[in-house]
Amino acid sequence: MPDPLVVITGPTAVGKTRLAALFASRNNGEIISADSRQVYKGMDIGTGKDLGDYIVDGKQVPYHLIDILEAGDKYFINQYYKDYAAALEDIRSRGKLSVLCGGSGLYIETALSGNAWSAIPINATLREELEKLSERELLKRVEQIPQKLLKQIDISTTKRMKRGIEIAEYLKTNPEPQRELPNIEATIFALQLDRELVKKRIYERLIIRLEEGMIEEVEGLMQQGISSDDLKWYGLEYRWITSYLLGEVNKEEMIDRLNIGIRQFAKRQMTWFRRMEKQGYVLHWLNAARSTEELVSEMEDLLKSR
Repeated sequence: MPDPLVVITGPTAVGKTRLAALFASRNNGEIISADSRQVYKGMDIGTGKDLGDYIVDGKQVPYHLIDILEAGDKYFINQYYKDYAAALEDIRSRGKLSVLCGGSGLYIETALSGNAWSAIPINATLREELEKLSERELLKRVEQIPQKLLKQIDISTTKRMKRGIEIAEYLKTNPEPQRELPNIEATIFALQLDRELVKKRIYERLIIRLEEGMIEEVEGLMQQGISSDDLKWYGLEYRWITSYLLGEVNKEEMIDRLNIGIRQFAKRQMTWFRRMEKQGYVLHWLNAARSTEELVSEMEDLLKSR
């Protein structure tokens, strides 16, 4: 019998973590993160872990796949799927409900349907070649990928562009690996918000995180010996704050670039979710402007009616 899985997703800055924690606390659940950067220890503010949200009514809501690697390590989708499957089994073995939470469409889709591409090996020679390319040059390489394949590839960050190119190169001369399907029955809830309100929240949250010490967080990572190239590899916040600390941009430009970059990222997230719907995934859209209490009740009502 398939294991039930509740999925909470949506673009950045709409309150996914807070909703997942409250829902899990009231439904004997544990949370599995679907985020490619929250796996790293010491990368808290820049990745938006919001660990305080996991404490509900004074109690800690259990979570998985957060703080499992040292900063400076590299984490890829194939390892994520293995870790996710292990977390699912662990939660199931204790009779708890699994609640998958995150905004990465690639990670969500992989968790739901497996990922044949996760078995495609890393091409170290190609990786070395791609590391030398600018973002514009990477985009030119991405444009050469066949459209049918390109529609299935996440190119929301330079890191994922490189993996997409690697996948395309592999499939030129090799058959697609067999897909390993998880034994789950998922209900997907997706938060949405008026675009202008999302923009407002993104900027406000960015300023708050800077005030909370996001620059100092990156500075501390550099002092630990993590290279600037590795920090930039983590994307967005780490990329632009590292550039600021190196004197490549001033503070005003760093904030402006970050604000624009995060807004563009949110737009790409929504594009991915709409593509999932076209592929047949059923997403139950929730209005993120409502209170967390109201949203939990709406989710519970829908689950009871199934």
